[in-house]
Amino acid sequence: MIDKPELFLRQLFDRAVEVADPMRSLKDFLPEKPVGRVIVVGAGKASARMAEAVEAAWGRCEGLIITRYGYARPCRGVEIVEAAHPVPDQAGLEATGRMLELVKGAGEGDFVLALISGGASALLVQPVSGVSLSEKQAVNQALLASGAPIDRMNTVRKHLSQVKGGQLAAAAWPANMLALVISDVPGDDPAFIGSGPTVGDASTPDDALAVIDTWKVEVPPSVRDALANGSGVVRPDDPRLSRVRNVIYAAPRQSLEAAAALAREAGCDVRLLGDALEGEARQVATGQAQLALGLQRSLKAGDRPILLLSGGELTVTRSGDGVGGPNAEFCLALALALNGAAGIHALACDTDGVDGAAEVAGAIIGPETLAAAARRNMDPRSALQRNDAHSFFSAIDTQVVTGPTLTNVNDFRAILVKPIS
Repeated sequence: MIDKPELFLRQLFDRAVEVADPMRSLKDFLPEKPVGRVIVVGAGKASARMAEAVEAAWGRCEGLIITRYGYARPCRGVEIVEAAHPVPDQAGLEATGRMLELVKGAGEGDFVLALISGGASALLVQPVSGVSLSEKQAVNQALLASGAPIDRMNTVRKHLSQVKGGQLAAAAWPANMLALVISDVPGDDPAFIGSGPTVGDASTPDDALAVIDTWKVEVPPSVRDALANGSGVVRPDDPRLSRVRNVIYAAPRQSLEAAAALAREAGCDVRLLGDALEGEARQVATGQAQLALGLQRSLKAGDRPILLLSGGELTVTRSGDGVGGPNAEFCLALALALNGAAGIHALACDTDGVDGAAEVAGAIIGPETLAAAARRNMDPRSALQRNDAHSFFSAIDTQVVTGPTLTNVNDFRAILVKPIS
């Protein structure tokens, strides 16, 4: 299997996605279906698949789920609404309003099951008073281009929302609520997964303004006015959260460990670099390229190949007008830093199948990447400067396209380092 590096790396990625599939993993975390009224709500790129898994275990349920366009799944009772991601739209706005009304109708004897995964920040849309949908869209676009880490972006999103930062859970009080959560954020803090709609938040509007100022995020005047007037996020000690239990049942580390086990079976020496890496994609790529080259120099003919695995969520500070995402940009910068080094191959993909705003999971590189680009008159440095990594890899036909994976445990990066014979 290692003799075909591109195939091997893709198998590792597919394994990482497989173990995070809600149909495989969610049922073990479900209690017996409660007696009485049960309401299923949620949002995220994996949420429809999660609802499908719930109904497979519990049978037909009442509820409403908001997922990304193209990510719907067949459910018997739970309504699935598709909306836009990563920039919210009217469909998400209307569905979020209906979801809030649904949970507000829950009583003390009712049970609310919330299904939350990455993507919920954009799909749960209910701006604070004085901020329009179009203004919220502009803020989202500016945040995505700013290079700010996901937890900082979500701090801003919470304070401009009537549903994030524990507000969905507060709306469901006094019903009992169980939130099952798939983590797509470094550190697995449930307060930042989908901007924490079921988790209390200790941040302040001033913290949100600090993010805007630090990362030079251009926002409409109404946004600063809204933050100056405070926000509705729910504090962690709010009694309305006393009947809420949040459970992260799938996280990046599980997927990395599953890929690592498969690689060890194939004969690799696996080095886990961490499941919570953050930073500028091209800078992390340069560092990992140096690590890979250094390790290769220590290998002798006949030594086991080394596999470097990492997860987390890298960022891209956009300065160009190209089509790129953090995984593709990582691969392009890595290829440049490796400069055609023999025996080193790599893959970087988002486990949800969407890298940035492109319908592409990521890319694969190897010793021939730069030569293939030269044959097609592609300039890799220019592509990197324009943030146009997806166009680059499309031209040399080394993109990884999965379609909707129906899960989301963040980025997956694998670098295979073989001894030079």
